[in-house]
Amino acid sequence: MSTEFQERLIDRHFAAFICRQTIEPTGDIFRLVVSMASCAVGKGNICLNLHDIAGKTFALNGKELLLPGFDALQELVKGFSTTGFPGQFSPLVLDASGRLYLYRYWLYEQEVAALILQKASASSGIVDEAKLHEALDLLFPEAQQGEIDLQKKAASIALHRQFCVISGGPGTGKTSTVVRILALLLEQAGEKKLRIAMAAPTGKAAARLKASVSDIRRTIDSTDEIRSAMPDDVVTIQRLLGTFKESTRFRHSAKNPLPFDVVIIDEASMVALPLMHALLTALRPEARLVLLGDRDQLASVEAGAVLGDICRAGEERDDSPLSGSLVMLEKNYRFQPGSGIAELSHSVNGGREMDALEMLKSKKSNGIAWQDLPGREELRNTLAKKVIDGYRSFLETASASEALEHFERFRILSALREGPYGVSGLNTAVESILAEAALITPTSRWYRGRPLLVTENDYALQLFNGDTGILFPNPDNGGMISAFFPAPDGGIRTIPPERLPQHETAFAMTVHKSQGSEFDRVLLILPPVDGDILTRELLYTAITRAKQSVEIWAESGVFSAAVRKKCERYSGLRDALLSVRAVSSL
Repeated sequence: MSTEFQERLIDRHFAAFICRQTIEPTGDIFRLVVSMASCAVGKGNICLNLHDIAGKTFALNGKELLLPGFDALQELVKGFSTTGFPGQFSPLVLDASGRLYLYRYWLYEQEVAALILQKASASSGIVDEAKLHEALDLLFPEAQQGEIDLQKKAASIALHRQFCVISGGPGTGKTSTVVRILALLLEQAGEKKLRIAMAAPTGKAAARLKASVSDIRRTIDSTDEIRSAMPDDVVTIQRLLGTFKESTRFRHSAKNPLPFDVVIIDEASMVALPLMHALLTALRPEARLVLLGDRDQLASVEAGAVLGDICRAGEERDDSPLSGSLVMLEKNYRFQPGSGIAELSHSVNGGREMDALEMLKSKKSNGIAWQDLPGREELRNTLAKKVIDGYRSFLETASASEALEHFERFRILSALREGPYGVSGLNTAVESILAEAALITPTSRWYRGRPLLVTENDYALQLFNGDTGILFPNPDNGGMISAFFPAPDGGIRTIPPERLPQHETAFAMTVHKSQGSEFDRVLLILPPVDGDILTRELLYTAITRAKQSVEIWAESGVFSAAVRKKCERYSGLRDALLSVRAVSSL
């Protein structure tokens, strides 16, 4: 039985290019393997694992190709002049474990591992231990007897090491911990000016971190001088590095490093390998790096699962420099014991599909609900009440600022982009429902109340992929429709609709696009058939976007299959991080 290989145009052209560069005659099998290596990166992997394809039959353009067993396949790939071994400069790199890389991604992986291990192995310099001990006790009151204060532990690590990773689910106090870390660092610096930068992968995540830091720093037990010295700006990582317009190059690099002593990155699970590489190479050798994120969330839509690989490597070997740089926060301060959202997310994350289904269907847990997925014909009618209840408040507000605030109270999430159960079909259905209820009048693209999701970066307008806004009448220009977006300073920005970068309607959004966001209530709609994209990480991410309640519409079998399925991103980063040789590989 053959498996259909979905070759993209770019994969086909890349494979053809590589075959033209080889000295030896090439055949269909080598061309197919090269195309698969290109496709693997497009699917979020760093490499192609030859073990996964060896001995299998694949259908490509109407032709069936039986690949040889692993040893023979490895020898076949090795035999071409375009394939090299680790350390050699060649278009393709094949390592001893049978991982086939495009050279650029192999280099990213090796350099990221080396830079992380160098920082994890380095101390942060002189620390006034007496002052630190006193400040830690003040900022982190005593934990309950027998309980280890993991937040306090994380703060101590961040003060003593150049590299620190703080991972935990929503509500475990990651931002609260990092604000206290800032206070400790500033106190240790004394009169010396400490240059601190905070960033996140998306504009939305950056805005959330900025608001959280602003709120938390008012409550910590510290001096007004230290509070005022804390940074009050959070930017995207791309803006931090200084992106040239219409270019993937950055102003800051190893030759022009970032001018900061401390760099803090939030939502690190969303950072792809190429961007992490750009960040690490742009840091000054003595700069501290603190990564915050939830290792169990979906990884970046681009190549790599860097945070997950770092965490797994740190947990695997006690003698690794990483093991002393990681803290996994566990105590949840947002949800009360017995919270339906917390318990459901734990069951999903643990792969316990029967527990999760029973919890959803029992109607005994607070904050979670289940409904069998309606058929295509019934979907719109079943959605109507949820949509009107969820979106009426923001559509009936009198001002754009109120509308933006109310819009964050409810969101429909989907696993897919296309089809009736995907974002495109759901947004069409929602617009129809709201128009019928006279809550919107979608006679043109620029109608009052249309929510917007930016899908590309525009550095001139300072709008970034993932930013959300709303079209609303602008009293400053005679009630004409403008696009309103939250501003970094907590205010609102207005932009003429015709100047907007690429965007889409956002009544419904994909789970991937929802990362870095939180909503009071979430409605998650899964498709009627299983697919590769449906994994426990996707469910966990969707569930943990909700602060008060989450409702899931799905087929029981599809939901259960998703809980059982763990997302696997193929890379050698974990192994590279476990190798002491990586420290000296640069």
